[in-house]
Amino acid sequence: MSWKIIEKHRKILAAERGAVVKGWGGKLTVCLVYPNRYRTAMSNLGFQTVYSLLNDEPDVLCERAFLPDPEELREYEKSGSKLLSLESQHPLSEFDVIAFSVSFENDYLNIPAIFTLAGIPAFSTQRDTFHPLVMGGGAALFLNPEPVADLLDLVCVGEGEPVLPELLNLVRSEGGGVRSELLRKAARIPGIYVPSLYEVEYDAPRVADFRPMNDASPTVRRVWEEAPDRHATVSVVLTPETEFGDMHLVEVSRGCPRGCRFCAAGFIYLPFRQRSLDVLREQITAGLGEREKIGLVGAAVSDHRELGKLCAHIMEQGGKVSVSSLRIDRLDDAMIDALKKSGHKTVALAPEGGSQRLRDLINKNIDEEQILAACDRLIGHDILNLKLYFIIGLPTETDADIDELIALVERIRGRVIEAARARGRLGEVVLSVNPFVPKPFTPFQWCGMEDVKSLDKKGKRLQQAFGRLSNVRLSMESPKDAYLQAVLSRGDRRLAPVLVRAAELGNWKRAARELDMDTDIWAHRSIPLNERLPWDFIESVPKERLVAEYRKAFTQVS
Repeated sequence: MSWKIIEKHRKILAAERGAVVKGWGGKLTVCLVYPNRYRTAMSNLGFQTVYSLLNDEPDVLCERAFLPDPEELREYEKSGSKLLSLESQHPLSEFDVIAFSVSFENDYLNIPAIFTLAGIPAFSTQRDTFHPLVMGGGAALFLNPEPVADLLDLVCVGEGEPVLPELLNLVRSEGGGVRSELLRKAARIPGIYVPSLYEVEYDAPRVADFRPMNDASPTVRRVWEEAPDRHATVSVVLTPETEFGDMHLVEVSRGCPRGCRFCAAGFIYLPFRQRSLDVLREQITAGLGEREKIGLVGAAVSDHRELGKLCAHIMEQGGKVSVSSLRIDRLDDAMIDALKKSGHKTVALAPEGGSQRLRDLINKNIDEEQILAACDRLIGHDILNLKLYFIIGLPTETDADIDELIALVERIRGRVIEAARARGRLGEVVLSVNPFVPKPFTPFQWCGMEDVKSLDKKGKRLQQAFGRLSNVRLSMESPKDAYLQAVLSRGDRRLAPVLVRAAELGNWKRAARELDMDTDIWAHRSIPLNERLPWDFIESVPKERLVAEYRKAFTQVS
């Protein structure tokens, strides 16, 4: 065991507030693993919420583990130590349960690496009752768990609050018995998927058959918290070593009522639920005892019916307000004033589509006049730095759509420069451009992703257009990274060996070539509407609704 690693863990714990440390005697031990670095993990409110839910159980001990940073990884390799938990520095192999919390598909690559560091076989068929029970949850896994299905014993499909109590009761009572019997019983719990109870057959790129065994249900129902006030979703562990180290996060709502056709969060968290004003006020007041700034979290913060009152409460308590982005059609003066008084120098808006045709295609329900009016309103409140989110490579996108995106940005830039000059200040337009990635349970799940070379070409065109303009800064996600995300978003179980081999080689493309796996079949292929999808066994958004929205989208632009 490396004392350097132990000392580092102790320093991290010393800088935290809210970590739970319990004695090991007589408890179900769970290691909650976020398959990425500490800083990323502790910025994730879902991860913190599950940590709190598990430790709220008196007879459950939940500790955390993360993907080591490069320096720590070298120390693990040098010392030969196995991956340790943060709180007590126990090896992961000594826990009863390892629970992965996975929000982003690209982190699937890190799961086999964590198994290797922990000295635990990656494939579930290689583990026995002497190994921890391995489960997983999080948004990526209830979109499409199939790329890592062969690595996990069970998957929580949906939100943690309604599924964890019954699952924990089962593991407490059956944990010491035969693993196969525990899994068979777990599969009867709503929201629990046991991959080993299903056989899958493939025909070239298609899923030919998906067969349940041992009386398993042919489908698994996504579960969600029906009473959002029942459990708080707030920062539990506070640390300066996160993206939001200066604020206390509070989830105000879950889901989104808008239905943008590319956005998974707008569908997999349905129905849209808002927390009550009274409960949020209590959570905010408590949070202000820890941090001066409150970060309001949700896929549709601007749609909360009491948002103005929430912001007023924060300001009245002497606090500051932060939100990630605002709905263009929901801006109001009180909200902007609260952000300005809270020290915001930049406000983010998300037009998403560069042209009106594409905004109609994705069901954004805003027009250019509204976009410009929102910018004018912000500028009128002396907020001269605007961040704009756009997507390129949307289905049917043409050069004309890129032309309109460039023209729209130029018009917004002109407004910022005019106001900045009048006030003797600087203003800036920051563009965050991301390639379109098709996601399960959206109307665009059947659409193939645009070719990487084509996206690179569009990116260079945007760089040329905006590189010559002052007061405009462009940030663009790598099309290669987006391609990997598309592969993992729409992939199936045939990817598991690629992920395991990629962890050994440190290169997923090389691993795919070595295993003769054509990953284009998942990223670029447009899928017929009547074809079985790898994630079709999950009962989530009614498929008829997604098909109707798909057809409506392409009827509108035809």
